[in-house]
Amino acid sequence: MPRYLVERTFPGGLAIPANAAGARVWQRVVQENASCGVTWLYSYLSDDLETMVCVYDSPSPAAIRQAAARNHLPVDRMTLVTILDPNAYRGATK
Repeated sequence: MPRYLVERTFPGGLAIPANAAGARVWQRVVQENASCGVTWLYSYLSDDLETMVCVYDSPSPAAIRQAAARNHLPVDRMTLVTILDPNAYRGATK
């Protein structure tokens, strides 16, 4: 399945608490993503909580945009990516 990086900006910072209520929000996000065929793998959040980069497996960019709309999340930029793992080069000869 294709993998995508999705960049998001939250002016003023992401406002989801790190408690049970926040956990319910993220559970709903995961469920909405799944209904679109999208799997959220992980995200990176900046210290100021304003910039997030998320990694998804998805059948298409349209599916990610649909899931984001259902979850009321911005999509600033989306990039199709390929995994580059330094372990893939172990044992390589000159």
